[in-house]
Amino acid sequence: MAARTINITEQQLQKLQSLAQKLGMSTEELLSASVEDLLNYPKSEFNQAASYVLRKNAELYQRLA
Repeated sequence: MAARTINITEQQLQKLQSLAQKLGMSTEELLSASVEDLLNYPKSEFNQAASYVLRKNAELYQRLA
């Protein structure tokens, strides 16, 4: 596993620590889970949106073809 260092404000750190504590996890676990969600969520969100648009406009696309 690769390690990275980022700079955040003291206020951001306190918010992260507070949220992690409320969720019953370490700050590192919270950040790791957040990065994983960020990397996976937009892809599935885009796929869902694209599928919706294609289904919604299928008849129009057929007429234009």
